[in-house]
Amino acid sequence: MTLKEFLKKVRGREESIVEYSEIKALEAVKQNGYALQYVKEQSEAVCLEAVKQNGYALQYVKEQSEAVCLEAVKQTGDALRYVDKRIFKITKKVKIKT
Repeated sequence: MTLKEFLKKVRGREESIVEYSEIKALEAVKQNGYALQYVKEQSEAVCLEAVKQNGYALQYVKEQSEAVCLEAVKQTGDALRYVDKRIFKITKKVKIKT
């Protein structure tokens, strides 16, 4: 089912949105990454497929992983704006005087 078909089915009403099963979710996000916004139970596999199809789908990933973020940025560099900054830990090197 495409995103357009899905929206037509629920007539744009949020309360009508039904949960995708993982298989249906995979099918939907492969066609349109933005369908991820309607997936309540997001697996990493579904999120990866969504951002492979459209890097901007990263904005709908509920629990980002480093792999999903990297894939999104590979697909669309501008998706970097949606990366949760906690994904990439910033470390500081400290020089100790002896």
